[in-house]
Amino acid sequence: MTRRMVDLTKIKTIPLNIRKCKVSINDFAKPTKKASSFKAFYDALPNILASRNIRALVDAVVDAHKKKRMIIFMMGAHVIKCGLSPLIIDLIKRKVVKAVALNGAGIIHDTEIAMIGRTSEDVGESIMNGSFGMAKETAYFINEAINSGFKKGLGIGEALGGAIVKAKLPHKNLSILATGYERNAPITVHVAIGTDIIHQHPSANGEAIGESSLLDFKNFIYSVSKLENGVAINFGSAVILPEVFLKAITVARNLGYNSKVFVSANFDMINQYRAYQNILSRPTSSGGKAYNIIGHHEIMIPLFYRSIIEKI
Repeated sequence: MTRRMVDLTKIKTIPLNIRKCKVSINDFAKPTKKASSFKAFYDALPNILASRNIRALVDAVVDAHKKKRMIIFMMGAHVIKCGLSPLIIDLIKRKVVKAVALNGAGIIHDTEIAMIGRTSEDVGESIMNGSFGMAKETAYFINEAINSGFKKGLGIGEALGGAIVKAKLPHKNLSILATGYERNAPITVHVAIGTDIIHQHPSANGEAIGESSLLDFKNFIYSVSKLENGVAINFGSAVILPEVFLKAITVARNLGYNSKVFVSANFDMINQYRAYQNILSRPTSSGGKAYNIIGHHEIMIPLFYRSIIEKI
C-alpha cells in the first residue's frame, strides 16, 4: 500500500519578531502592594479581553458624563436583590446616570426595601402552599400608587416614586424610585401583565397598569432620543428591557432624532440572545461601540461603579 504524505521541509516560515501578536507584556497585570489604593489596583489590571472592555466602557461613561451626554441604565430586578441599589442611587445623585428603566419585578423589590428593609421571598417554599407573592402590603401600596397615578396621567415610575416619598417609608433613601422622583431623574417601568406578584391581587387594575406603563415607554423614548454620543447599559434583563430598548431606538430614529452613534453595554452572568442582539448588535450597527461584560452582578457592578467614581 502506497502512503502519500506532504513534505514539511518545504514549509515557508516567518520571523517571530515580525509576526503580529495580540498579547504583549505591556498589557500584563501588575502586582500591587498590600493596602494600595483602588486606583493602583485598577491601573494594574491586564489590558486584555474583558478587562480591556470594562476599561473602555468606564472611559465612555466618564467622557459622556463630563460632556453632559445621556447615560441610561436598564436593570432587571436581580440588581436590587443583590444589594446594589446604593451604588445606582449614588450615580443618580452624582448626575452620572440620567435615566433608569426597570422591569415590573424591579419596582416590587425596590418598594419592599423602602417599606421594611427586606425583600426576596423563598419562591420554592412559598409556592407549595400558594402563599408566593401574597404579601398584602406590597401589592396594596404599589397597585394603589399605580391606580392613583393613572388618574393623574402619570407613568408608573413617577407615581410610585412619589408615593414612596410622600409616605415617608422608613428606608426610602435606599429606593431607586424615590431617588429618581426627588432628583428629577426619570425612572420608567416596563411591565408585562402577569409576570409580577402584584398582578395576582384584586387591587391590580389592568387599564391603569397598561396605560401607565405605556406612558413610561413614551418617557423612555425621549431619553433614548438624546442618546447620541451617550451610553446605554443593560444590567441583567434578558427579555423585557432589551425588547423595549430596541423599539425605543426604532421610534426615536423614525421621528428623526439623532440616536445612531453611542456606546452600549450588557452586564449579565451568561450570554443572552436578546440582550446581545437588541442592546449590543442591532442598535450600534450604524455606529458606536458595544461591550458584553460577563460576571456576577454583586462583583462586576461594584467594580464598575468604583472605577467610574475614581475618574469623574
